Amino acid sequence: MTTSKKFEAVIGLEIHAQLKTHSKIFSTDPTNFDAGDNENTSPVSVGMPGTLPAVNRKVIESSIKAGLALNCQIKKKSVFARKNYFYPDLPKGYQISQYDLPICENGSVKIHVDGQERVISVTRAHMEEDAGKSTHHGDYTLINYNRAGVPLLEIVSGPDLRTPQEAGEYARVVRQILRYVDVCDGNLEEGSLRCDCNVSVRPIGQKEFGTKVEIKNVNSFRFVEKAIEFEIERQIEAIERGEKIIQETRLWDMDRNRTFSMRTKEDAQDYRYFPDPDLLPVVLSDELIGKIKSTLPELPQARMERFGRQFGISESAAGVLTAEKEIAEYFEAVTAACDHAKAAANWIMTELLRELNQAQKAISASPILPAALGKMIRIIDSGEISGKMGKTVFQEMWDTGKDPEAIIKDKGLVQISDRNEIRRLISDVLLINQQQVADYRGGKKKLFGFFLGAVMKATQGQVNPDLANEVLLELLEEK
Repeated sequence: MTTSKKFEAVIGLEIHAQLKTHSKIFSTDPTNFDAGDNENTSPVSVGMPGTLPAVNRKVIESSIKAGLALNCQIKKKSVFARKNYFYPDLPKGYQISQYDLPICENGSVKIHVDGQERVISVTRAHMEEDAGKSTHHGDYTLINYNRAGVPLLEIVSGPDLRTPQEAGEYARVVRQILRYVDVCDGNLEEGSLRCDCNVSVRPIGQKEFGTKVEIKNVNSFRFVEKAIEFEIERQIEAIERGEKIIQETRLWDMDRNRTFSMRTKEDAQDYRYFPDPDLLPVVLSDELIGKIKSTLPELPQARMERFGRQFGISESAAGVLTAEKEIAEYFEAVTAACDHAKAAANWIMTELLRELNQAQKAISASPILPAALGKMIRIIDSGEISGKMGKTVFQEMWDTGKDPEAIIKDKGLVQISDRNEIRRLISDVLLINQQQVADYRGGKKKLFGFFLGAVMKATQGQVNPDLANEVLLELLEEK
């Protein structure tokens, strides 16, 4: 299918981020993902009559921290509301959420797509509890209430996104920010971050929005893009056939690469929101908000810009090195150990990240500590070993965790840097390749690479490459 140029999409995302707390939002039940089925439950979690919720202070503090990082206004007073709808894994028959008085409003997030910067508004971010999980097995369904009551922050963007790529990048940036401020682990596989995608289309130039369709619970940035792309094309084709788009909730089928209808979409009035009578309003002081603001780390966009200014690395390299807070901290530690930022960036991006990806390890689990990598870079810069030898040392460090100096000593890796010795070695190479020397001096300058390769082979790659280039050129140009 090809998207018609007569229409444009209007896209908004609702990102549900699980907050990093040890207990649930309204009870002391644990939140660990690896618990057995229905192990993390209590009368409060499963909505038994007579139970009363009590707000987890950590959830409020984490929500404030996330809101500040998303440039939101933190509301001094917010209210929990009951959102009424029946679903088997929502045992109370309603979800405790926030409606007209959320804790965070009017934020913004910068994204970069195809070299263009866009500012996407964050309409609101509100606290709520998660529901349980149903798994369907033919004629019966099993319900696991471990997730019931897990704290969520629902981050609602404005209808500012126009392409699937913008939506995917916005979701990635929000996840990155939440991980930087350490309020959500962003684990998509475990459901710690999920996206609902609101998609409509309208003729180019029309101000009014089209009918909105929601794609529910997409847990992959790639699937966010694919689901939105399919939905845009589906709606355009339906309109061009003269059909009317209905407001509904759809699900993404990753096997068939298509969305399918789940239920007719409710409006706010259908949920019969009203303030929860069991929970007092959340009233915040300037002192608390200021205290939390003072704990905010340097955020990814600011850190990326600083890396470019301070270390002179490219924007793309700075983007890679700040993608995760742990990678950025590792890079700064290596740079401090070797005082050579560009070399540190190259070794991390080309060698270390490759090994980590292949081993499916986080950088915190790297067997090569920043100080060790910095020491190896210093040794290369000193001329003791070459960059090529450095790769051998790096691999041994990765495999064994040994100190680079010990590896160099054990393997006898010493770079030949004595000019007279290099001159003697190159003279021997030229002596056995006299015809090629004559051809070079006769104008075939491309043979320089042949000689350099022969020198490297003769010295088993242990000669200083810069000196070898210099001395080789001198001897070839001698009359």
